[in-house]
Amino acid sequence: MSTRRPNFLMISTDQQRADHLGCYGANLLQTPNIDGLALLGTRYENAYVASPVCMPNRASLVTGRMPSVHGVRHNGLNLDLGSMTFAEALRQAGWRTSLSGKPHFQCVTQNPAPMTKCQDAATTPEARCSTKGHYDQELGQLWHDHTDRTMQLPYYGFEEVDLAVGHGDIVDGHYTAWLRDQGCDPDALRGAENALDDAGQETIQAWRTAVPEELYPTRFIQNATIERLRSYAKTPETPFFHWASFCDPHHPFTPPGKYWDMYKPEDVELPPSFQAERGSDFVQSLMQSRKNEEANLAGTSAIAVSEQELRVALALTYGMIAMVDDAVGDIMSALTALGLAEDTIVIFLSDHGDLMGEHGLLFKGPYHYRGMIRTPLIWADPKASKSQVISTPVSAIDVAATILETASIAPFNGMQGQPFKDHAGNDVAARDAILIEDEIQSDLAGHNVRGRVRTLLSDGWRLTIYDGLEQGEFYNLNEDPHELNNLWNLPQAAARRADMTEQMLREMLCHTETSPLPIYSA
Repeated sequence: MSTRRPNFLMISTDQQRADHLGCYGANLLQTPNIDGLALLGTRYENAYVASPVCMPNRASLVTGRMPSVHGVRHNGLNLDLGSMTFAEALRQAGWRTSLSGKPHFQCVTQNPAPMTKCQDAATTPEARCSTKGHYDQELGQLWHDHTDRTMQLPYYGFEEVDLAVGHGDIVDGHYTAWLRDQGCDPDALRGAENALDDAGQETIQAWRTAVPEELYPTRFIQNATIERLRSYAKTPETPFFHWASFCDPHHPFTPPGKYWDMYKPEDVELPPSFQAERGSDFVQSLMQSRKNEEANLAGTSAIAVSEQELRVALALTYGMIAMVDDAVGDIMSALTALGLAEDTIVIFLSDHGDLMGEHGLLFKGPYHYRGMIRTPLIWADPKASKSQVISTPVSAIDVAATILETASIAPFNGMQGQPFKDHAGNDVAARDAILIEDEIQSDLAGHNVRGRVRTLLSDGWRLTIYDGLEQGEFYNLNEDPHELNNLWNLPQAAARRADMTEQMLREMLCHTETSPLPIYSA
């Protein structure tokens, strides 16, 4: 194995479908800077989440382990502070490590579910801790109320963190203190109550923010990232890993300034399945819930939407993505100007997708249509740069393994991910199938059954099984890319479905814990 010590710059978005980039086929939406990364390196056509939810998938990204193994099975469960991560492995090997933006390794609301408690733990978030530190470090309200707070570092292996907690213009963390340092009163700018008048927009969870472009969270993360790069450029002999983790795109839909009306709702293209017959009983239930005015329009779970609501949501999402793309352009320009580009591998990915109109639904949930589970993944290595598209399936748990392989660092105990590149930068086919785990704390739409779901993707087919339900989903994505024809009950598909069920069982067995030792950092 070589002794190469490259820099890494990982750029992520929060809730972005793969097809919401020009290089993945978006038509109206323009993303020239992110597309430029794809032209410099490798674009993975079939990159999938380990779980289509923020906290489980982010924990899988940094640990290289499945949610059922690292313990963050759904939102509301903190990643154990003792967990080994690729950032900690890099740090121990001499890399400088930092993160600007959203980690979401811990709960951001006032009701976290602690992994451990002190002996005198009471009911306050501050009391919830372990021997490795506290589980209150991303609680947004605490950062809002106490902008002089500091983080206990390193944080899951990151030596420095510029924290941004939240979505849209409602973001706290170090961002709130930064706003005040700019001479602003955050409470007079953020949120729907301070929104600029714009009666022409009609959708759910959207307002024209009073936060100007130069003070929006995307700009904070961009500026913080560039400052980290400037610091690293002073000692180029020491490698670094920096994660620019953007909070957008994500509802509420609040792109600032020119990004608000950069795209017109009447110009956006609706997904082909939007007007399709609503075959799934989940979809039918969600549509009936909306019709009966029972849907939670202020939440994050999937809801049925009208065509106008979807058009506006798409147009505003495009605006948020356009702002991130501009930020990526400025970050890449800084990387070049600082003399770091030739030694820095740039990785672009997203946390998970969004239904964004598929089958008439918006937001997210345990309904594994491809827009929800398929994400962008671009790997641009200047030392092995060639523009190519790889169709081999890749899982979120493979990212950590590939970073360590590229850095010539041995995988740590308990990693389940497989490198999709070797240490020389060559692509390797590590997987035949992708396993996705998904658990929610509420019932599936229309059923008195908790949402516990497993999906297998293999050879262009998707099999999804729901705990407690006989009915599942089985799609031939090769012939039915928009997932309109569920073959679950089709006799002609029974043999193939049985084969994939066995394959899923073997994948689940393969992804159980096998280590005889605890998986903790030193």
